[in-house]
Amino acid sequence: MAYLIGVAGGSGSGKTTFAKKVLKEFGPEVSILHMDSYYLPRPAAELKTLSGRPNFDHPNAFDWPLLREHLELLKQGQEINVPVYDFKTSSRTSQFHTIAPSQVVIFEGIFTLVDEEIRGLLDIKCFLYVDSDIRFIRRLHRDVQERGRSLESVIGQYYDSVRPMYQKYLDPQRQYADFIVGEETDTAASILTAKVKEYLQASPLPAFNEKQPAAHEHV
Repeated sequence: MAYLIGVAGGSGSGKTTFAKKVLKEFGPEVSILHMDSYYLPRPAAELKTLSGRPNFDHPNAFDWPLLREHLELLKQGQEINVPVYDFKTSSRTSQFHTIAPSQVVIFEGIFTLVDEEIRGLLDIKCFLYVDSDIRFIRRLHRDVQERGRSLESVIGQYYDSVRPMYQKYLDPQRQYADFIVGEETDTAASILTAKVKEYLQASPLPAFNEKQPAAHEHV
């Protein structure tokens, strides 16, 4: 059995950065799973904002059956083939990458703690609580620089869906967290790292380390 750690928080809260701070202290015994990989293959037609845009910030924008299946497999110490999502075309590609069995899996995403069944699989639940202006600026830079979006579209999406969905669905996840992380994440990352080391010492599971590296690309 693997240990699953959930890291939730709004878009731009630093979830990936926080997870990577923990990940860099280890080798293939710890891997990371990004919830963004599990957007539906195509935007759901029924999920529209008031302006008629696709709503990517609603829980139903994700492929929950596949995500639950993959988390259960990781929990059991099995490998999974993670879909690759293209944010420029808002669609799932034909590619995937493999996450090999590992002793600890860090699962990060905006709705990591929303689903009751998934919460039951998690051994540690974290929530990153960061001021909205900081989250917006980070999202703005990311979407323009990395996802090929215009300044106007990012601002429009923020007011159209990101902000209202955060208030309705994301922020309430804090009630399920074992601990809440603020803007300064270095200390929290060190605490989580120490906890992960405790898990590894208690249950070494050496067979996992004989597998291939945690992730590799397939086309």
